[in-house]
Amino acid sequence: MPLYEYECESCGHVFEQRHGMNEEPVSQCPECHGKVSQRISGGSGFIIKGGGGGNINAGNGGCSLETTGRTCCGRDQRCEKPPCGS
Repeated sequence: MPLYEYECESCGHVFEQRHGMNEEPVSQCPECHGKVSQRISGGSGFIIKGGGGGNINAGNGGCSLETTGRTCCGRDQRCEKPPCGS
C-alpha cells in the first residue's frame, strides 16, 4: 500500500497516510479538521525492468516532474496537455 503525504491548508500540519491507490484521498486534517492537499514527495519510487534504458520519456520531451519534482513551468503537478509550454 502506498504512503501519501498531506499538508493542512489551515494549520500547516504535515502528515503521512497509507492507503490504496483506488481509495479516496484524505480530505481532512487530523489536528484541526481543515482541508488538506496531497504533497508531492520523493517516495520509494519504482523500477521498470526490461529494455529501453529505463527512461520512458526519452525522446518525447518528457515531463521534468519525475526528475526535478516540478514541471517545466514550475508546477508541482502534471500539466493538462504536455508540453505545457510555460
